[in-house]
Amino acid sequence: MIYRLKITAVFPKDFMRVVEIKASQTLYTLHEHLQNDLGYAPDQMVVFRTLTEKGKVKKQYGLFDMGDGSIDTLTLAELKRRNELDIQYVFDLRNNRFLKIEFTGEDEASPRKAYPLTADEKGLPPDQFDARLPAEDPLIDHEE
Repeated sequence: MIYRLKITAVFPKDFMRVVEIKASQTLYTLHEHLQNDLGYAPDQMVVFRTLTEKGKVKKQYGLFDMGDGSIDTLTLAELKRRNELDIQYVFDLRNNRFLKIEFTGEDEASPRKAYPLTADEKGLPPDQFDARLPAEDPLIDHEE
């Protein structure tokens, strides 16, 4: 089973990627794919945040376990099972800049394809280190 993920940014508004990834693959695999696809430096800290229906941070999964788990052990299937489908990929922790990840569908995996893969793309990705850009969400509201 593969999941189709639509990835967008607040800035630039025309940025979009569609990534197909096996349900059994981890958030770390998705992180590596995004890092390579977007040309981001591999030595930066990243976090995947899951959000509540009201947009508050529910859980944070990092390269290291920060209390909710680490990205190298959490699969996309597990996220779906937990109903944690509203996700942010925070690529610039200092300036709170992130990509929004939406589950848009699922399908059978093709034996002729290697996953994850970028199935569609539009626009240039956000610059990983441009501190002149505003933070995506200046107030991070954590669920209590």
